[in-house]
Amino acid sequence: MERKTQARRTIQGVVISDKNDKTIVVEVATHRRHPIYGKRVKYSKKYYAHDENNEAKNGDAVTIMETRRLSATKRFRLVSIDKKAELSIKEAEAELKEEILEVKLPEAEESQVVEVKAEEAEKPAAKKEKIADKKEEE
Repeated sequence: MERKTQARRTIQGVVISDKNDKTIVVEVATHRRHPIYGKRVKYSKKYYAHDENNEAKNGDAVTIMETRRLSATKRFRLVSIDKKAELSIKEAEAELKEEILEVKLPEAEESQVVEVKAEEAEKPAAKKEKIADKKEEE
């Protein structure tokens, strides 16, 4: 006797986490019309998927397929990696931090900052001198 299998749902999304062993978290973004206002609203949903060989990385565009329950949260498995990410999220953040640190203030502004700090350093000493002068006068 043959068993009829239902067509399994396939979904395309982006990997947002690959920290767990043999598990990836895929975010699927969709748009729907708001029932009252008619504006298109972006919705996203996270799916946990089984990645047997730990192939997918953060930022990869993947296709996942519905399957039997693999754990308490996993109901999908990785079918294919459609597009590899050029940079992982961590690498992109590191590059941005480096660029920010490379940006320097013009030399004129730096000298003004140094002068102000020097003046502030003199103020506490000046206060001590005034206090000492008052004690001498008494």
